[in-house]
Amino acid sequence: MYISVISCLCSYICVLLAVAFFTLLERKGLSYMQLRKGPNKVGMMGLPQPISDAAKLLTKEIAKPTMANYSPYFLAPIFSFILALLLWQLYPSLYSLGYFKWGILFFLCVSGMNVYGTLLAGWASNSKYALLGSLRAIAQTISYEISMALILLFPLFLVGTFSFIEVKESQEIIWLSFLMIPVSLIWFVTCVAETNRAPFDFAEGESELVSGFNIEYGSAGFALIFLAEYANILVMSLFSALLFFGGSSIFFTDSDIVFMMKVLFFAFLFIWVRGSYPRFRYDLLMGLTWKGFLPASLSFLLMIAMLASCIYY
Repeated sequence: MYISVISCLCSYICVLLAVAFFTLLERKGLSYMQLRKGPNKVGMMGLPQPISDAAKLLTKEIAKPTMANYSPYFLAPIFSFILALLLWQLYPSLYSLGYFKWGILFFLCVSGMNVYGTLLAGWASNSKYALLGSLRAIAQTISYEISMALILLFPLFLVGTFSFIEVKESQEIIWLSFLMIPVSLIWFVTCVAETNRAPFDFAEGESELVSGFNIEYGSAGFALIFLAEYANILVMSLFSALLFFGGSSIFFTDSDIVFMMKVLFFAFLFIWVRGSYPRFRYDLLMGLTWKGFLPASLSFLLMIAMLASCIYY
């Protein structure tokens, strides 16, 4: 029992460190895209910047709006943060708890519960801007959750398992992305929309909603929401590498360094997209999933199901 607890703590510490330095990577990447240097004053090349930002946020006074609902207001960031950390236990590593046979189903259940944290944060703040931002984020997340669930059925039909590890091991010869390139593109756009990142960051439209559902949060509450968002970005990058790009396998070999490079590549894609594209229009975003991704996912799913039935039966 003690070993399991220590393993959990080690994995969570690694996740928090990865999130901290991913924020530095994002700030550096965006700054070079905009022809500037980014954080470079704190320490050597600005490397301690995430640590100083965390210390600043955690040492600020914890306050709440006068009209806010006390318990939900403080529970919402904690709830979102716990859900973000839970997803990291799906990939067995040196520090995780073990093997999940129903990992894909667990992923869908936990990611689907993320909307409750956003809803609580927007409603409990008792601010019209926070409420509108949370409603936008919830509608967007639920809409793209359908496409994500359909896409996650593709490995199930091709490999016949709900386990991320067995899906990874089945790609030693050929990656699933080569078998379904359009589905891989739909998956990445869906991941960007699910994490409310630019160009789909309508929950934080500055000219319309100031800062969205987290407008009334500061200090530790804002830090937890921020950590949850970036932890979700990294975990989506991890599952993208696992599901469609063979995980740690490349050219009939297996290497954890290769896997980390794939995850880093997908994480950098989030930054690249944010620095390259302007914010989308909300009605076009919702139409994209209901009129584009949903029919396309159903069509490809039918094709894959017919192909799988021919192979297995």
